[in-house]
Amino acid sequence: MRVLRAGRRALLVEAGSGERVAALHAELLRRRAAGELPGVEEIVPAARTVLLDGVTDPDRLAAELPRWRPAPPEPGEGPLVELGVRFDGPDLPEVARLWGMSPEAAARVVTGTGFRVAFCGFAPGFGYLDGLPAELAVPRRATPRTSVPAGSVALAGGYAGVYPRSSPGGWQLIGSTDAVLWDPDREPAALFAPGTRVRFRADTGTAPATDAGADTVAGAEATGGADAGTEGAR
Repeated sequence: MRVLRAGRRALLVEAGSGERVAALHAELLRRRAAGELPGVEEIVPAARTVLLDGVTDPDRLAAELPRWRPAPPEPGEGPLVELGVRFDGPDLPEVARLWGMSPEAAARVVTGTGFRVAFCGFAPGFGYLDGLPAELAVPRRATPRTSVPAGSVALAGGYAGVYPRSSPGGWQLIGSTDAVLWDPDREPAALFAPGTRVRFRADTGTAPATDAGADTVAGAEATGGADAGTEGAR
């Protein structure tokens, strides 16, 4: 773990891997909830880093962080969002071929996977969802599409994602959802936030279901941003 100053009251923590970022992010949220991080206003995970802003005593915290041994988030930790998905994406047959199975089996893999929002970026409301086994990583399309419809469910590398609005994109499109990922008139505006658990279900439901027992609705944490290198994951 490497800790860098980022301005007067901010720290950038280089965690080294997505797994370590998830563990550090969860630990930071636990400690802030326990009142152990006074003044920390923003906790923003990315692909390999975590940014802390509003730190009251950056030097003290920078010295403490490398001594932490954060535990990974528990499987049931964090709010849950379920999205109904139509597995009608034009790239589903190709993804299934890469996985060595039928499109129907590929859809069952996706609905049977517990995803978690690792970080957010690229566009407001877009979450990079991890959870797929490493051997199921798929390449981006050789030629990106000039326009991907809003609500498209897609895969690229080891991540899944849902396009919150129409935009260019090079991810493999496997399905679509009617869920609204970003609504500036909603509080919070983003449906996904780092640490949110995500489940896809194969149906045509139009409204996402959130965990009734969660203290906050999904998206309540800072929406964050991607590391510089993740912009190319579109």
